[in-house]
Amino acid sequence: MDSDWRPRLTNDFSHFVGPVLERLEDGRRIFAFQADRRHANDRGVVHGGMLVTFADQAFGELVLDSVGRKLCATIQLNTHFIAAVQIGDLVEGRGEIVRGTRSLVFVRGMLSVGDRAVAAIDGIWKVLHTQE
Repeated sequence: MDSDWRPRLTNDFSHFVGPVLERLEDGRRIFAFQADRRHANDRGVVHGGMLVTFADQAFGELVLDSVGRKLCATIQLNTHFIAAVQIGDLVEGRGEIVRGTRSLVFVRGMLSVGDRAVAAIDGIWKVLHTQE
């Protein structure tokens, strides 16, 4: 694994499924996790639910960055599985904000292992405006 990866500050849930790693690539945050046995399904490959969980956490971070770290909630997350992920693979997530409004942020991205795409993701996050 590339030495530029560093664990990101996370909550207890992230530690349970991660750790989620991050690094900068051309000024953009890229996220990753190292697949291990606890991420496997009964067929011995990484469970699709783990890939969705990782995408939600990674791309949710991009959303938080875009709205000044205001509280947000995922309201839709579409996943198109492309290829299986093997135990031992380093799964990377690269996403981008497609559009942001006052109350919604639209994101799309890819999960990959090396040069191989494993999932295409798009989602919508709701900015939760609290009364001040």
